[in-house]
Amino acid sequence: MSHTKPPIIWLNVFIFLSSFLIACVFVPWFGLTKGFGAEHLIWLVISFSFCNLSITAGYHRLWSHKTYEAHWSIRLIFAIGGAFALQNSVLHWSSDHRIHHKHVDHIDKDPYAATRGFWFSHIGWMLRNYETNPIKEYSNCRDLKRDSIVIWQHKNYLWLALATNLGFPMLLGLIYDDILSMFLVVGAFRLVLSHHSTFFINSLAHIWGSQPYTDKNSARDNTLLSIFTFGEGYHNYHHIFENDYRNGIYWWQYDPTKWLIKTMSWLGLANKLKVTSKFKIEKAKAEQLLINTKKKVMQLPNSESIQNTLNTELEALIEKMREFYDVRREVLSIKAKDLNSKYERSILELKYRVAKKEFVVQKKNWQKLNLQYT
Repeated sequence: MSHTKPPIIWLNVFIFLSSFLIACVFVPWFGLTKGFGAEHLIWLVISFSFCNLSITAGYHRLWSHKTYEAHWSIRLIFAIGGAFALQNSVLHWSSDHRIHHKHVDHIDKDPYAATRGFWFSHIGWMLRNYETNPIKEYSNCRDLKRDSIVIWQHKNYLWLALATNLGFPMLLGLIYDDILSMFLVVGAFRLVLSHHSTFFINSLAHIWGSQPYTDKNSARDNTLLSIFTFGEGYHNYHHIFENDYRNGIYWWQYDPTKWLIKTMSWLGLANKLKVTSKFKIEKAKAEQLLINTKKKVMQLPNSESIQNTLNTELEALIEKMREFYDVRREVLSIKAKDLNSKYERSILELKYRVAKKEFVVQKKNWQKLNLQYT
């Protein structure tokens, strides 16, 4: 890594600094002296949600990772929303993000490497021309270059960004006869919220939280962060299973981006939603638990014996896990084919119950064994 500081990108500095000062100084002052109405809060929530979901469901899960396919109308809406969020074009954003996943935490190759500190990964990487994207003409996004909406947005990004960031607050201001207030709230304040809530995924989500699936990179799972980022806070899961349209895989995990994509699929506006098999998820969690437990027993006098026991139990768990999910797949397959053979059904259902029971018992044993050393 070169020690010579790259040139400052003054346009970015101006946008980030001016919007931040307006949002943190002028907006509170205006609110205390003049006041805002319910319409300002309502449109703030609407515009903020539109911008962030365009990034999370569009830029991120649709275009960067191809976790599902969407109707052209949805792609158009997300392309406009992404310009409104002022985070560069789909093509540029996705190219950077694919490099990030390929070289995560690499101090030179990851465009917003968390290993270079919070400031750099949060915003610093955009304030100087670091040239961390060596991809010429977005060659790592050839698939996106075949999407006419992506290319249209890329070519017209500047005008779309100006039209949405100036035009939308202006339109609301004319409707409510309050142009300045709408520019402050829906313009500057919304932009700062949208920017930094997204930036937290590059910074905080690589520093603060748990690593239940892998510790091979700095990504963390953080439930609190998910609330402010429309479900993107389950980042440890995302970095090991990036092709899953979900980040929060359990029903109770707050992931409105997942719910939006699923709803669109029910309405026929999205299809080919990709999900990671439960076997792979369970296996990753078990293997990471083994790593965590081994770290804790390293200093014990019988460490080698304990580690051998842990390895043996993990192998047994994975075997029972594989048997269970294989039988489960067979059961689902038979239900899909709607076979009428009662004998086949009964044999398979019995096999399923046995496999499930053995898997549950082995899983409890595994968890109990690990708890002894935590």
